[in-house]
Amino acid sequence: MIEVDKIGGTCPNRGCNAKITLDAPVELLRFQERMQKVVSGDLTFNWTENVKHEHEVIDGLPDFISGLLTDSGVDIINGHGKLVDAHTVDVDGTEKTADKIVVATGQRPHRLDIPGTELANDSTDFMALTELPQNITIIGSGYISMEFATIANAAGSDVTVLMHKDKALRSFNQSYVEHVIEDLQKRGVKFVKNANVTEFAKNGLQYTVSYGAGQTLETDWILDASGRIPNVEELGLEKVGVKYNEHGIEVNDHLQTSVDNIYASGDVVDKKQPKLTPTAIYETTYLMKLFSKETNDPLVYPAIPSVVFTSPRIAQVGVIPDAVADDNSYSVQENDLLAGWYRLVTNESYAKNTIVYDAKHKIVGASEVSERADNAVNSILPAIEFGWGEEELSRLVYLFPSFESDTKDLL
Repeated sequence: MIEVDKIGGTCPNRGCNAKITLDAPVELLRFQERMQKVVSGDLTFNWTENVKHEHEVIDGLPDFISGLLTDSGVDIINGHGKLVDAHTVDVDGTEKTADKIVVATGQRPHRLDIPGTELANDSTDFMALTELPQNITIIGSGYISMEFATIANAAGSDVTVLMHKDKALRSFNQSYVEHVIEDLQKRGVKFVKNANVTEFAKNGLQYTVSYGAGQTLETDWILDASGRIPNVEELGLEKVGVKYNEHGIEVNDHLQTSVDNIYASGDVVDKKQPKLTPTAIYETTYLMKLFSKETNDPLVYPAIPSVVFTSPRIAQVGVIPDAVADDNSYSVQENDLLAGWYRLVTNESYAKNTIVYDAKHKIVGASEVSERADNAVNSILPAIEFGWGEEELSRLVYLFPSFESDTKDLL
C-alpha cells in the first residue's frame, strides 16, 4: 500500500471520526435544552477542550490502522505513487510492479476559482482550530457546510452560510432540510441564497467576502465548503490510459478501469452511490473477493444510507419520496413521530419520517428528520435491503423500552 499522507485517509484523520467527536457536545447541549424543565443549570461549550478531545480520539488511529495492516502482511510504503505503465508504480524514484493495481486516492476539498481563494480555509482547517473565530462565513450548503454551521453556532460563533443556489442538501428530502435551516436561523445562523461569491480579500485582521450584485460582508474566518473533488491528478492515469472525468475514475461493474488490470475503489470512483466510508469498505471487500477468486460476479451495491449530522439530523436510505412523487407504483407514508412513546421520553420538539412502499407494500425507502434519525434509518435498513414486508417485520422483537421498538411500531 502506497500512502503519501496519514494512513487511513480522510475518514479517521480529518473526516468522520473527527467530525462526530466535535459534534458530541452539540448533541449534549440540545438534550439539555429539551430537558431544561427537568435538568437545572446551564452547560457551556469549551471549544479548545473539544478540539483537544478530538485529537485524543483520532491521533492514535493512523498507527492503529498501520498495525492492523502490517500484522496482516501488508507492506506500507510512504510516498507519492505515480503510474509508469499498467503494472508499474513509481514511488518517489523507486519502482514497484504488480499484477493488479487499485487506485483508492479519494477526494479533497474543492476550492473556488476566484480572486483571493487562498484566503479561505477548508474542512481540515476547521477541525484543527484551537480557538473558534467569533465570526465565520461558510461558502456552500452541502454536508460539510450544514454540519459545521451547526457545530460552530452551538459553540458560540456568529455564522453566515452563503449558498450557491436556493436549496441546501439537494439530495435530501427538502421539507426536512427546510426545517433544519429554519431551526438554525432561529439560533442565529444567517443563510443567503444564490449568493454567487466572487472574491475574498484581506482587510486588516478581517476578511471581506464579495458576493451577489456588489454586496460584501466582513468576517473573521472563511470556510470554503463548496464541495469535494476526486484526486486524479499527478497519478499517471493519462499516461497509461485510465479514463476519468470531473466526477472521478470511470469503472465497470467489476470496479475495473479502462485498463484491464487497474481497478478503482472509494470516493475517487465516478458512481451514483453515496461517496461514504461504508461504500468504500464494501467496494474494497468486493475486490478482495474478486482477486482471491471467491467471486467473479459483478458488484451489486446494497442499500446505502446517508446522514447529515445537523441537529436535528437528517438520514435516508433507498427510494426517497421526492424521486417518486409522480409514480403511482409507490405509496408514501409520512409519520409525525412526536407521539411515539420513546420520543416523549426524550422530549423531542420535531420529528418526522417518510416510508416509501412498493406495489407489494414492501419497504423500499425511508427518510427521517429527528435527533435520532441516524439510528432510526439504521433500524429500518435490513427491511429495505432484504425486501421485508409485514410478515418479516412481525418477527422482529426489539428490546423494550428502546428507540428501535418505537420506530418499528410505525412501519
